[in-house]
Amino acid sequence: MGTGSAPSNVVLVHGAFVDGSGWRKVYELLTQHGYHAAVVQNPTLSLQGDAAATRLIIDAQDGDLHATDAVFMADSQVPWGVDALAGPVTEPAWRSKPSWYLIATEDHMIPPPAQRAMAQRAGATTAEVAASHAVYMSQPAAVAALIQQARG
Repeated sequence: MGTGSAPSNVVLVHGAFVDGSGWRKVYELLTQHGYHAAVVQNPTLSLQGDAAATRLIIDAQDGDLHATDAVFMADSQVPWGVDALAGPVTEPAWRSKPSWYLIATEDHMIPPPAQRAMAQRAGATTAEVAASHAVYMSQPAAVAALIQQARG
């Protein structure tokens, strides 16, 4: 757990077409290590709506998820509003806060070079893992480890 006696809080936010249930294994690993983890259920209707609620398409072809998990995720995708991409972000947190980025080297949704470019733009500390876009499900220990590193 982080330094000092204050609890370490982590907010896990899902991407498009899925909900927070995909974070279950990461949530369990973090809470087992004393973190207070909250899983956000964004409505994914607009950027403003999602941001207010907070204060991934899964590529089943990647092969690092158990087949039943990939099928379940495909069957349980949630509707997603295109307006979720359109809202202006006036003060991105990565401009003023430290950032970490786990690059999924087998991601077929966001190519690893694009992930590296985004991480570099944000000045993020990076780690890499051979995983698909659903890295939080296929490699929950790697995700939890990076979160723990970030929390110090």
